[in-house]
Amino acid sequence: MATSLGTAMPFRRSLAPDGVIAGIDIGGTKIAALLVAADGEILGRGQVAAPALDGGAAMADAAAELTRRLLEESGRPLLAAGVGAAGVIDHVTGTVRAASATFVGWAGFALADELRARLGVPVAVENDVNAFLLGEVSHSETTGDDVLGVMLGTGVGGAVVLDGRLRHGPHGAAGEIGHTPGYSTLVCTCGQTGHLETLASGTSIGLRYGEKTGVVGLSSPEVADRARAGDASAIAVFEAAGRAVALACASAAGLLDLSTAVVGGGVARAWDLLAPAIERTLATDSPISGVTLRITPATLHTDAVALGAAAAAKAILLSGAAPSPHDPQSPYHSSSPHHEEGAVA
Repeated sequence: MATSLGTAMPFRRSLAPDGVIAGIDIGGTKIAALLVAADGEILGRGQVAAPALDGGAAMADAAAELTRRLLEESGRPLLAAGVGAAGVIDHVTGTVRAASATFVGWAGFALADELRARLGVPVAVENDVNAFLLGEVSHSETTGDDVLGVMLGTGVGGAVVLDGRLRHGPHGAAGEIGHTPGYSTLVCTCGQTGHLETLASGTSIGLRYGEKTGVVGLSSPEVADRARAGDASAIAVFEAAGRAVALACASAAGLLDLSTAVVGGGVARAWDLLAPAIERTLATDSPISGVTLRITPATLHTDAVALGAAAAAKAILLSGAAPSPHDPQSPYHSSSPHHEEGAVA
């Protein structure tokens, strides 16, 4: 069932109208959860430290325990749960395919199955950047059926919604704009050269400032503070980041005929420093279609991933089926486990 992400739809009335959906954001340092009602109201919110060094089972235990605590406080029944998780996710099976070294026993962990066993409801799992975009499109002022999402955090991630559906791609990597080349001559964290991430990630902003000034070890917010105080080197670092982000979004807009890009993550909190370079770049490098490309900051901040995860879970309820590559009625249906797209209401 394909549904425009920008259109609010109620849960099936046969599925307990007083019920809630849990949206869970699993990261390397914290696990956050929201309970979302049928009308989109957030009825519960909480977070706990993520036991990332204790293995996948410990992470699932912590997420389930947090969710159950919020449910007890709300007094509402749980209909389904969605997860936005760090790492490379097989969104059909809900398994973590790959993860950074900060997560012990996370790669290969069957997260959806494990949470389903603990919570007793259908579970949808998405990569955290995909979930971020779903949250922004389904719960904020970001509108349209064709939207690019860019997450500027420790690295740079991306996601894309086309025709109202999250596009995963045949290998689950659609929208991954952070590792597209041509933005610098610097070596990226992945080992290749010139990727967007070399200029626009929080890590890179600190590194680029250190290269210019010899002051090493500063975080992106610290460099931003210096830029706002008039530090020319700090200003230049953010200008380079803003220009690179604008060029990346313009390239995506030209390829996919997009008119909207939403930018989130910690670096985007310095939008006042990024925006001038973004606007100047769009004035000279806009899409050839002539359609105005809007690049806007995310508005949901720390709630975006959890709300997007809840939207993915809501799609399961609207379809009446758990995500499965073998079920033609599921919004996750495909003839191949990695050749399908998820529709979210």
